[in-house]
Amino acid sequence: MKTLDVITIGRSSVDLYGAQIGGRLEDMASFNKYIGGSPTNMACGTARLGLKSALITRVGDEHMGRFIREQLIAEGVDVRGVITDPDRLTALVLLGVRDQEQFPLIFYRENCADMALCEDDIDPNFVADARCVTVTGTHLSHPRTRAAVLKALRLARENGAKTALDIDYRPNLWGLSGHGDGENRFIASEKVTKELQATLHLFDLIVGTEEEFHIAGGTTDTLQALENVRAVSLATLVCKRGPMGAVAFTGDIGANLDDGISGPGFPVEVFNVLGAGDGFMSGLLKGWLTDQDWQISLKYANACGAFAVSRHGCTPAYPSWEELQFFFDRGIKNPSLRHDAELEQIHWSTNRIGDWPEMRVFAFDHRMQLEDLADEVGVSRDRVGPFKKLCLAAATEVSGGKPGYGILCDPRLGRDALYAAAGSGLWIGRPVELPGSRPLQLEIGPDIGSKLAEWPVEHVVKVLCFYHPDDDVAMKAAQEETILRLADGARANRLEFLLEVIPSKVAECDDHTTTKIIERFYEIGVYPDWWKLEPMKTDAAWRHACDAISRHDPYCRGIVVLGLEAPEAELVASFEVAAKHDMVKGFAVGRTIFVGVARDWFAGNIDDETAVAKMAEKYRTLCTTWDAARQKAGGAA
Repeated sequence: MKTLDVITIGRSSVDLYGAQIGGRLEDMASFNKYIGGSPTNMACGTARLGLKSALITRVGDEHMGRFIREQLIAEGVDVRGVITDPDRLTALVLLGVRDQEQFPLIFYRENCADMALCEDDIDPNFVADARCVTVTGTHLSHPRTRAAVLKALRLARENGAKTALDIDYRPNLWGLSGHGDGENRFIASEKVTKELQATLHLFDLIVGTEEEFHIAGGTTDTLQALENVRAVSLATLVCKRGPMGAVAFTGDIGANLDDGISGPGFPVEVFNVLGAGDGFMSGLLKGWLTDQDWQISLKYANACGAFAVSRHGCTPAYPSWEELQFFFDRGIKNPSLRHDAELEQIHWSTNRIGDWPEMRVFAFDHRMQLEDLADEVGVSRDRVGPFKKLCLAAATEVSGGKPGYGILCDPRLGRDALYAAAGSGLWIGRPVELPGSRPLQLEIGPDIGSKLAEWPVEHVVKVLCFYHPDDDVAMKAAQEETILRLADGARANRLEFLLEVIPSKVAECDDHTTTKIIERFYEIGVYPDWWKLEPMKTDAAWRHACDAISRHDPYCRGIVVLGLEAPEAELVASFEVAAKHDMVKGFAVGRTIFVGVARDWFAGNIDDETAVAKMAEKYRTLCTTWDAARQKAGGAA
């Protein structure tokens, strides 16, 4: 049994996309970083659609190479074929969106890692594990990479796999024009045509734009070019026609392009054409490899291409399978898809990186409490920062590199600990509220977007709001406006958002209080990735809250239970109630773990090692308690 649906082979790069729209690349002031390269995009695009995808390429032994590998893994792509090149750098591409037709780009690919791909990199057993091998034209442009591609195609055919070619013609990558000509999509070349035609008989599916078939067929007459390709290949030919969709020819080429098989199109606003072809190919492969007819396969392809042209970036623009089905069922409400709030929420929530089915979070983001404790003991508040590093050490010791553990830490007092946690595998939440403020004020100030732009994308924006359904109109309006701006700022900067609400510190609560708060925030358009809720005492209260979240946002990451410095026995009881509900993923507890230890450490009664050991013991006990509660509830998560 083959375990892979498709292996793509060829380019891998880091795309640096200009964040400013409507200008020259010379005028871009900042860039968003994504993975790129047609085969890399297609591996991710097909994985998002549910195919078991893999990539064969090379990346550098440096930060960008590791970025590509980590992103591929996060997208669910098999990386056994991704080789780390010890000598060459990962390719880079600088891109911009000037208007609907102009997209300036510069390829930084001089002796890059992926162009060092060679025959020895093609593992016969790996290729034999795939139902399809898909290649792109660039890797047919150099003898070394061409030999690697031809070996993979030969092995695929020997093992009964399908083969596909995305012509993906970039003249300057064939050495036909200079570095400043990356945007050019067509230069006639007899040499390139000859090189391509020598391989076309090896494919079951060949896909390209009209210009790409012009180079493959050796003429700018599209029908004649298709005829010329048909003369050397029995493959199904799929010709992309931009806003007119695409047509497939399984046999003879007709008298005009309309004689081909077509699928439904999707009239959307064109925002960015870069990467549209890779999105199209991802959808086409999904249909083809799941035995759909060509009309359905082209429907998938056209829709994925429509998503791509409507959003910023290549891989980040591609839809998940859930998103695609929603789009088909509901239809187009706003031709500018990136401004369709309902669709964008599904896009965001079904394509988030990482999976956190369990959450055991040590929360030491407390500022006011630890400063007060330092004052009480009579030591400098400067001691708080070093203490937070001890908290991180305890969290790291307990987690042991295993998934399902995290921290909440602030940058004002806990900067060193926060920075040290980067890349550790811990879930990292970071607070933004001014401690104790009501109405809510933000410690990061009013310029939310620019402040959050400084954050690493692995950090989760956490805000605590003392909010109650019975608040007066002015209080509600002030707090809701702040949270709305914060949620928008987090999303704009590709940061997950955790909303913590504590109504019990404001007024009396019943089994419906928290649910009313949840309903209200969804009503005003706030969709937290995470909720942090106080430990409600009844099963009914938890059931109401979980049902409200599931109804409004079935893709929500979930809930973590806060501690409120509760005694351990109370926490155990609250865990047992909360753990019965799938939506509750774990806890985020702090003072129960650190308060007594902090007092002793500030007073000089214990040393660093003892402090870490004591906090690790308390944290480990809570983790064990939560796990036991979950197991008792039947392993709900």
